[in-house]
Amino acid sequence: MELTVEGKARPEGSKPRALRREGLVPAVLYGHKGTESVEFTLGAKAVENLLKQPSLGNRLISVSLPDASWSGQALLREVQTHPWKGFPYHLSFFSVENQTKVEVEVPLRFVGTAVGVTSGGILEALLSSLKVICKPDAIPESIEVDVSGLDVGQGLQVSDLTVPDGVQVQISPSQLIVGVQESRMTRTAAATA
Repeated sequence: MELTVEGKARPEGSKPRALRREGLVPAVLYGHKGTESVEFTLGAKAVENLLKQPSLGNRLISVSLPDASWSGQALLREVQTHPWKGFPYHLSFFSVENQTKVEVEVPLRFVGTAVGVTSGGILEALLSSLKVICKPDAIPESIEVDVSGLDVGQGLQVSDLTVPDGVQVQISPSQLIVGVQESRMTRTAAATA
């Protein structure tokens, strides 16, 4: 499912607080013409629907700005929210039209049941996502981590992952991702036996 948002030009001299009272969320698009940026607004309901989408940070979004005569693919780079009310304050998009490669955060998806967990161990995930560099049209939705072969005391490192072709992981290959630890109850039972 393709994500699409349509923005309207932000009136010159408009105050962000006044825009929010009108049900609009200020936004900015970077990278569409080098260092030039475009300020625009989105409807609060459209932003709410957009932010409900899974894996939003690594999904391409079709952004249409009819007032600026621009439309294209972008990544949502930042969401600023109100400190205690939690509603979105400002969005920052980054155009990928002129980019050969982009850096994104891709979630890890753990699959399988570890052998060590069935014998009383605890699966401990040390990372939930990885920073990768790849072409904008080759961003993986997630990276699968098969934990089914792990026993107590074993773990998986970044080098153990199978990543799609053209995707470069931006973290040390020796970084531990997940491991199976002995549970306290198992240790206590072994000590009392």
